[in-house]
Amino acid sequence: MKYIGAHVSVSGGVSKAPLEAKRIGAKAFALFTGSSNRWASKPISDEEAEKFRKYCEDGDFTPSQILPHDNFLINLGSPDAQKLEMSRQSFLDEMRRCEQLGLTMLNFHPGSHLKQISPEACLDLIAESINITLEQTTGVTAVIESTAGQGSNLGYEFEQIAHIIDKVEDKTRVGVCVDTCHTFSAGYDLRSEEGYRKTWETFDNTIGASYLRALHLNDDKRELGSRIDRHEEIGKGTLGEDFFIRLVNDPRFDNMPLILETPNMDLWPQEIAWLYSKID
Repeated sequence: MKYIGAHVSVSGGVSKAPLEAKRIGAKAFALFTGSSNRWASKPISDEEAEKFRKYCEDGDFTPSQILPHDNFLINLGSPDAQKLEMSRQSFLDEMRRCEQLGLTMLNFHPGSHLKQISPEACLDLIAESINITLEQTTGVTAVIESTAGQGSNLGYEFEQIAHIIDKVEDKTRVGVCVDTCHTFSAGYDLRSEEGYRKTWETFDNTIGASYLRALHLNDDKRELGSRIDRHEEIGKGTLGEDFFIRLVNDPRFDNMPLILETPNMDLWPQEIAWLYSKID
């Protein structure tokens, strides 16, 4: 079963997310459990958390179909001691919000060295940050997102993600979300049939297929290896329709969230319907 959905709005409260996902024909969804651009978010009331769980149940959304995303300020590999501590506190809060909602994954961008420390030192800090957070929480997996490698962002090479995972103490609570746009921009040629086969073979050999927890489905405005993060509508970018048809028919991606983050949210119902229509 393919669980295709999108990163839906939580305007009016987190309990609105499963309702919006259902409205657009999604069988999975992503959300921010709080503000996407603040260090601290308003607490989720017990009543709101209960409504969220009820609406998820009513909409046939299980935790394995839901991929929360942390806020964009967090940098778990920050070279600045104060910002690193703020990031760790915020990440802990994000994970505890997931616990409160009964969710089992938290997706995040690994971090950036800001050209102030070495990439390896930054990767070590990211792993240390994950370990600190996992020690204080239960039941939620830290899901590392592959990046385009724009600026000083790490996580654009599978080896970098493998480095982080290698240093995470609880391997049962760490996973990976591959973003198709980011991965193509990072230089992995998912577009051609041979490139697609080779990319997933490299992922399996470098990270391990067992760590894959989710995909972000985005076409790319830029060319292969651009190292620029610019999402495009499905089939209208440099990845193209054939790639997405190949992906939705690949059994390796059954039973995990496949999440659209394409730029025009008004098109999400059509994009979701189109992707489902291409499954053999």
